[in-house]
Amino acid sequence: QVQLVESGGGLVQAGGSLRLSCAASGLPFSIYNTGWFRQAPGKEREFVAAISRSGGSTYYADSVKGRFTISRDNAKNTVTLQMNSLKPEDTAVYFCAADRSVGGPSTYSFVYDYWGQGTQVTVSS
Repeated sequence: QVQLVESGGGLVQAGGSLRLSCAASGLPFSIYNTGWFRQAPGKEREFVAAISRSGGSTYYADSVKGRFTISRDNAKNTVTLQMNSLKPEDTAVYFCAADRSVGGPSTYSFVYDYWGQGTQVTVSS
C-alpha cells in the first residue's frame, strides 16, 4: 500500500520558517519524481515545487522562488520543503505527490499518481 505522509506544518508569523517533510512507503521512491502543491480555501490546488528522481533538477513556482527549497533523500524515502520568509499568502494545505511518468517532474497536478493527506500551514501577519 502506497503512503505519502506529510508533517511539519503549523502556525508561524510572517517572515518565519517552516520545514515540511513527506515520508513515502510502499513504492520504489527513487524512481518517482516528487512535488509539493498547496491549496488555499476557495482556491484551486497550485504547484509549489518539484524535484527529479535523482534530485538533480528542481522547479519552483514564481511565487516561492528564492524562498522555498525542495530536496530529497532517496535512502530515507523522504522529500523536504524548506520554507523561509513566509508570507500570509503562503497559508494553505500543503500536499506532497509522487509521479512515475517518464521524463522530468511536472507542474501539473493531474500527472501525479499518489498524494499525501496534506498538512496545514498558516502564516499570520
